[in-house]
Amino acid sequence: MTLKTVLLGACSALAFAGIFSTGASAETLTIATVNNGDMVRMQGLTSEFTKANPDIQVNWVTLEENVLRERVTTDIATKGGQYDIMTIGNYEVPIWAKQGWLLELSGLGDAYDIDDLLPAIRGGLTVDGKLYAAPFYGESAMIMYRKDLFEKAGLTMPESPTWEFIGEAARKITDRSADINGICLRGKAGWGENMAFVTALANSYGGRWFDEKWNPQFDQPEWKDALQFYVDLMKDAGPSGASSNGFNENLTLFQQGKCGMWMDATVAASFVSDPKNSTVADKVGYAIFPTKEGVDNHGNWLWSWNLAVPTSSTKAEAAQKFISWATSKEYTQLVASKEGWANVPPGTRTSLYENEEYKKAAPFAEPTLAAMNAADITKPTVKPVPYTGGQFVAIPEFQAIGTNVGQLFSAVVAGQSSVDDALAQAQTATKREMMRAGYIK
Repeated sequence: MTLKTVLLGACSALAFAGIFSTGASAETLTIATVNNGDMVRMQGLTSEFTKANPDIQVNWVTLEENVLRERVTTDIATKGGQYDIMTIGNYEVPIWAKQGWLLELSGLGDAYDIDDLLPAIRGGLTVDGKLYAAPFYGESAMIMYRKDLFEKAGLTMPESPTWEFIGEAARKITDRSADINGICLRGKAGWGENMAFVTALANSYGGRWFDEKWNPQFDQPEWKDALQFYVDLMKDAGPSGASSNGFNENLTLFQQGKCGMWMDATVAASFVSDPKNSTVADKVGYAIFPTKEGVDNHGNWLWSWNLAVPTSSTKAEAAQKFISWATSKEYTQLVASKEGWANVPPGTRTSLYENEEYKKAAPFAEPTLAAMNAADITKPTVKPVPYTGGQFVAIPEFQAIGTNVGQLFSAVVAGQSSVDDALAQAQTATKREMMRAGYIK
């Protein structure tokens, strides 16, 4: 055996072991993300990125929403370094940027067109003029409803519906014998799950989390009216086990034809109208988020799921290259070519809502943009407040406080507590935490 043969054999063995192969020198990005449909789709298209960037590999960690929030918060606060890219909301971005936990996204490239980002979305991800996360998709909240069930019941969705109308309509179209619930709403506990909806509901009832001196307001009539309405409606017209249902669970129910109405994120519109996955795709109508009669506030929900790089990552250049790809206009074109224009990530770029192909393919495009433009997170409530945020309160303590209150309210939906008891406990617990944090002197 010649020396050349020995060397070639050794090289082949090393390559087979993954030590001497081309991929061995590739940088691996670990990305934590939520198990929502658009993110799942992104994972399926990642090979397009790695094909163009063979020196970068991607490892996905896909988690349920509440679990994702818990893990990335723990990791970034402890500088654990498990993730190179995190999927986080516009709640976390400004708070974490000010803590010095996120890298400025200054390496997205000249072709990225940052000025095309919708101003409201970009503003929520910017601190002191610097961008700390790039939006993958943006959303507000709206009503998705079954036009066929409304027609059968002799109902017409108003241009600006009230909760009073929604309650009557939901009860009227409920048909337990046909497994049709009049309405599906979030009941799963979590500051970003049931409390996203319930906070928006309370805002539209004229309620607020805190007064101008940071005193909790759960002892006020607006909260009592809003929570009682929600609980009664879920009992009369909601699905069984509603206290365990979050965004994904309600999406499945609606797609299966088991919900007459669903109030949730506008991003869901592409999934409920997709004939590949929705049995009611051609029967869906859209309307603006309701308000209580006499209250001029439609909930002011504004959210975006965003990709950010923690300062603990040692792969900032590669991470920003991936983020630039995943949140670019070119990625939108890629999704459109594979899945159709109706299924592209919405709510982040002005150019998308000027695209005639998109507007033609997506009947929900105009209602989505109108809902997002109507949201003003700087003035989320009717009464004056010392905070911003819309369906959340933009303070670091809200993550723990909101989840605690969410657990109390979810227990009411499950029949384990009463509205009065849950509100009293929410008032006491939230006041204690706000005093401990120094907001209340």
